[in-house]
Amino acid sequence: MPPEAGAPDDPREWLNRAQSNLERARADSNLPNVYLEDLCFDAQQSAEKALKALLIHLEVVFPFVHDLAALLTLVEASGAKVPEGVQDAGRLTRFAVAARYPGPEEPVDEQEYLRAVAIAEAVVEWVRGQIGRA
Repeated sequence: MPPEAGAPDDPREWLNRAQSNLERARADSNLPNVYLEDLCFDAQQSAEKALKALLIHLEVVFPFVHDLAALLTLVEASGAKVPEGVQDAGRLTRFAVAARYPGPEEPVDEQEYLRAVAIAEAVVEWVRGQIGRA
């Protein structure tokens, strides 16, 4: 059962949502009728919501975009030192829109899916540590 919903300006609520998406992204990739692209979308959403949680915590105004590189730029501009594994979050941006629909995108393979989940896990864990330090 998910935690009780918090206020939209509470970074912990954003982090709860990030954790929820991460749990869905970790779903067994061998489930029938589940596209890896959909699980990668959840990985992207997890990282996006975690970064926005940190920006709220840092009192940085941010645009409602799915571009993780742009969000990372705002985090760095606030003075936070972003670790290398978290800097990889920009790679997840492609899963925010185009990869979720039928089209010209190549299907996601198992290795790419596992990498997306690992990046999302790194982002959520790092943000949790940053918010917990306050």
